[in-house]
Amino acid sequence: MTTTRAAVLKSSPGRLEIVELEMADLRRGEIRVKMAAAGLCHSDDHFATGDQTPGIVPIVMGHEGAGVVEAVGPETYGFEVGDHVVFSFLPVCGRCKWCAKGMQNLCDLGAFLSTGSRFEEPGTYRLSLDGEPVGALASLGTFAERVTVSAISAIKIDKSIPLDVACLTGCGVGTGWGSAVNAAAVRPDEVVIVMGIGGIGINAVQGAAHAGAAAVIAVDPVEFKREWALKLGATHAFDSIDSAAEFARSITNGQGADSAIVTVGVTTGKHIGQGLDAIRKGGTCVAAGIGHSHVKEGDIDLHHLILAQKRLQGALFGASSPTTDIPAQLAMYQQGRLHLDELITTRYTLDGINEGFDDMKAGRNIRGVVIFD
Repeated sequence: MTTTRAAVLKSSPGRLEIVELEMADLRRGEIRVKMAAAGLCHSDDHFATGDQTPGIVPIVMGHEGAGVVEAVGPETYGFEVGDHVVFSFLPVCGRCKWCAKGMQNLCDLGAFLSTGSRFEEPGTYRLSLDGEPVGALASLGTFAERVTVSAISAIKIDKSIPLDVACLTGCGVGTGWGSAVNAAAVRPDEVVIVMGIGGIGINAVQGAAHAGAAAVIAVDPVEFKREWALKLGATHAFDSIDSAAEFARSITNGQGADSAIVTVGVTTGKHIGQGLDAIRKGGTCVAAGIGHSHVKEGDIDLHHLILAQKRLQGALFGASSPTTDIPAQLAMYQQGRLHLDELITTRYTLDGINEGFDDMKAGRNIRGVVIFD
């Protein structure tokens, strides 16, 4: 039987533990991948802190990753041993209403992201520990040396692209870049504020710059994050949203930014309210960061929202279609138009994964990445 070492969450709240798991035999439509790299995303930490609740524990965490196909299941077409793949943390069934309309990020199978089970067969699992089922976040569980995934979660890429940077397109790049280009629909000569310069926000900065924004205003209390934002497309950077909003009004005849993209690691209603306050009438506030799943109240001035005809727009995976947008982003990387190498602040081993999350929460990383041997 095939086994894999993996970082498992045994309780929520809890800390990741490295354990040896048994892998089920490949089924129809599945591939087994030897992992090369996995990104450390704040979404994973939300389950560790208890902000989000996994559908099963133990569960292998991780939803951003890339690797090399080492086995292909029966009647699984389009992949062969040796292919390089990036995982989309959202599956693409290709058949539901949303996939058919070109809104792949809203695929109906996404309803099973936190269950840990197979998308196609809810209640069945690909991993076990001492005979008991173990889940895999987003039906991926990328914090493992080997993973078995559905082919609808894998996107084949050019073998010349380094897998450690390619893995970032499976969540962080698409979520941030798409939040600017798709959800905020940034246009040339606009003023954009990005709140929170982590793995999502730094790519919202890049997306806004690519869309031709005249001013891209980065907001983060951490100086080195502001510095990186200025290197990768921001025109201005501030340590508080109040200062950023004041500056935006100063260059727009008092109107405010055309859009504000909220990518704070633990987003609250207060952050959303601040984003809405910073935009002009008819402007757009994009909520791309998530917080505690049980906190429903916000801090939004509904009177101003209505009378100024502002728009509050949620953004899941940057409102992108992974099968087209991930290859497009990697093509931009190859052309030197999208910066990915610079996003990786620190590389960790699987055994050092908790250190990586500690660094993320302390504001020491743009993006940490686990590298597998």
